[in-house]
Amino acid sequence: MESLLQFEHVLSCTIVERVNRFVVAVDMDGERQRAWINNTGRLEAFVQPGTAAYCLPKEGGKTDARLFAIADGGAAALIDTRFQMDAFEHAVRRQLLSWLHDCSIVRRDAPLGDSRIDYLLSCIGEPCYLEVKSAVLRSGRTALYPDCPSTRGQRHVAELIDHARRGGTSALLFAAGLPGVSSFRPNRMADERLAGLIVAAADAGVAVHAVGLCYLPEGRAVVLFDDDVPVLPPVGHDSQG
Repeated sequence: MESLLQFEHVLSCTIVERVNRFVVAVDMDGERQRAWINNTGRLEAFVQPGTAAYCLPKEGGKTDARLFAIADGGAAALIDTRFQMDAFEHAVRRQLLSWLHDCSIVRRDAPLGDSRIDYLLSCIGEPCYLEVKSAVLRSGRTALYPDCPSTRGQRHVAELIDHARRGGTSALLFAAGLPGVSSFRPNRMADERLAGLIVAAADAGVAVHAVGLCYLPEGRAVVLFDDDVPVLPPVGHDSQG
């Protein structure tokens, strides 16, 4: 297990209710506060009244804090997509991902086709476009993505497929921000087309991987507990079809 990010001032809180897509009301030392969530998913399994959560102080804007992790067993789910990406960047720079051992980050937000992909990497001198998706829906010890329909996700995966079919190198990474998961699956129940595109991406030569991340409250640290979580096909997928 490798520590990737360390936080100094973490505020413990309890979720009261979801106000809207990006704002959650929390109780912090008996005072109701508005906390911002940096994740476009529904997070219905986590954003529940009475659930313990973790925030960072935030100055300015319409919210008081940034909610980045939610209690899950003895640790916490890392739900903040920016911190998931920061953790990924640290892992690449420290050569902690075996399947990206010879790669370095060239730039963020790289244009590809009609989209922008999270990263352009250089792998042994060759360009590789890599998109990161947040997988924070749990089914037992399996992380799932997506947790709701995502036309944006469909577009990004389709761009990676097109690039691979043109002879380019591309990769799709699922940040499984859930403690203790041992596998990842595309979630066809939430978005059947996107799940199918993820399967098609692997068939087209896109490198599809997942990493296991979580937040450990006692050390105030985001850790990498698995650098290559097994990627399984969607439930009901016929590999012979």
